[in-house]
Amino acid sequence: MTEPVTAAAATTARETRLAAAWKSDILYSFRRDPVAVVSMIALLICLGAAFFAPWVAPHNPFDLKTLNLQDALTPPAWEQGGRPGFLLGTDDQGRDVLSAIMFGARISLLVGLASVAFAMILGVTLGLVAGYVGGRLDAVIMRIADVQLSFPAILIALLIDGVARALLPRDAQTGVALAVLILAIGLANWVQYARTVRGSTMVEKTKEYVQAARVIGITPLAIMRRHLLPNVLGPVLVLATLNIATAIITEATLSFLGVGVPPTQPSLGTLIRVGNDFLFSGEWWITIFPGAALVIMVLAINLVGDWLRDALNPRLR
Repeated sequence: MTEPVTAAAATTARETRLAAAWKSDILYSFRRDPVAVVSMIALLICLGAAFFAPWVAPHNPFDLKTLNLQDALTPPAWEQGGRPGFLLGTDDQGRDVLSAIMFGARISLLVGLASVAFAMILGVTLGLVAGYVGGRLDAVIMRIADVQLSFPAILIALLIDGVARALLPRDAQTGVALAVLILAIGLANWVQYARTVRGSTMVEKTKEYVQAARVIGITPLAIMRRHLLPNVLGPVLVLATLNIATAIITEATLSFLGVGVPPTQPSLGTLIRVGNDFLFSGEWWITIFPGAALVIMVLAINLVGDWLRDALNPRLR
């Protein structure tokens, strides 16, 4: 009789935790915000289509064995000359545009998430050190940040990408192009995290719990990791959510300019650039649909980030 009672108690406790989470302030504000709900649904659709692209995409647009040049420049299915097998039409190589969007979104999201993670780790680390240590180290880090803020992020990313391509051998550039792009976008966006964390750290380090930790002999590294970091992460998470959209736009811009990911791993920006060559010849769908997918994904991320910022703001509760 003990095991059934224990299992029932565990089930009841799990249901209680789920009910408490469902009634929490954040989920309550989410349910009451129709814009956030619609944006989250759109974002989940974009994420699902990108993540499950190899299984749900109608075709594999980058498998040369399946491409047929006779299918090139087929209009969308509802246009005259369209075919049901190519819902959004095909490009000049006979690749299905819908499938290309799904696979391209994978690259755009990967670059956006990875570059934001890199920028966040770098910026949070430098911000914690600058805010806690202070002095000359703080001055050096902040002056570097001030200099970088005087240039647009896209220009910094172009500079870093160009220097990396100049230093790497030509035959190795294709293999590391994605990593170089993530590094360039990440290095162009770390300043916001560093300044945000530095300001919060300078406020938190004067509080009594930090002073008490110093008195009992806890090392500065442990204080920053155990005490300061958890208390400064709130604004950072909101900033990271909003910066994912910025990173995706930056990647699309670099790919549109031809310095992003290689043609063998096209992102949404690459698809837009390819379709731009055919825009004025009547094949509008090659660039319009990837552009619309990019706009929907970025807009959904921004709206979810706006909701998260308001939900985590205690003054608005």
